[in-house]
Amino acid sequence: MSNQLQNTSAFNSATWDFQDLGNSSPVRTPEMRPVAVNPWDIALCVTGTLISCENAIVIAILFYTPTLRAPMFVLIGSLAVADLLAGIGLILNFVFTYMLNTEFVTLISVGLLIAAFSASVLNILAITVDRYLSLYNALTYHTERTVTFTYVMVILIWLLCIALGSLPLLGWNCLRDESSCSICRPVTKNNAVALAVTFLLVFALMMQLYLQICKIAFRHAQQIAVQHHFMAISTTKGVSTLSIILCTFALCWMPFAMYSIVADSSYPIIYTYATVLPATCSSVINPIIYAFRNPDIQKSLWLACCGCVPSNISLRPRTSSDV
Repeated sequence: MSNQLQNTSAFNSATWDFQDLGNSSPVRTPEMRPVAVNPWDIALCVTGTLISCENAIVIAILFYTPTLRAPMFVLIGSLAVADLLAGIGLILNFVFTYMLNTEFVTLISVGLLIAAFSASVLNILAITVDRYLSLYNALTYHTERTVTFTYVMVILIWLLCIALGSLPLLGWNCLRDESSCSICRPVTKNNAVALAVTFLLVFALMMQLYLQICKIAFRHAQQIAVQHHFMAISTTKGVSTLSIILCTFALCWMPFAMYSIVADSSYPIIYTYATVLPATCSSVINPIIYAFRNPDIQKSLWLACCGCVPSNISLRPRTSSDV
């Protein structure tokens, strides 16, 4: 196995286990002095810590607040669990890279990160579907059928993501053939391309759903508004919110998805770091967009922190954009 492949592979012992920017692996051995920690790995570890803290707060709020059991909160909780696992995976990857570097740990780490980030993306899609249904079937949305559908959707998402995360352990890896590695070792080039194309399809579906949401919102505004000017402003604000959500999602994940398709392990590692870091930042932004903006979660957070609720939050009406 050539030194060139060792130095240019994006990940060392896991999908996110990056090689040092120098000429050697950052793994400690009895015969070698410890190699300086890669600053990019530190940045990913710090990002993972921030992700874990944010989403742990969201999960705690949802768990200890009995009133937050509606379908939208089930989906927000599922997204928070996925992002929490992603954050823990980034932290463990840093620990494993510099303290414990074995083939088994490599496959466990890559499996956890694939499952977690896949679940994060698919839960965002599920939230988009829920928003669409809440407008399209407004009269029947708050029924037991919707609750059942939500739980089934969450279960299917996690079963699929666990299956994807198990693939490296089942032999779908490039540990025995470095030439087939993608920018994310030990994921093979073909598997990385398949995941990237799937992401692009998910993004395209999200765009279509949000376009339909905008159409329905404008139609409802025209049908039931008496104060046309007020409703126009409200609807425009909602469209702006959806645009921000889509743009943020695309800016975080699109560079990494596109780079995974065109690049392989022979490409400079600096480009992999530059595309991976924004992708992981998606899990930092998700709690802000989908949880902390929701007035019900804000109330619970204020009550937990200071025992009071600001009047502007308690009197604020809930809208679909708060989900």
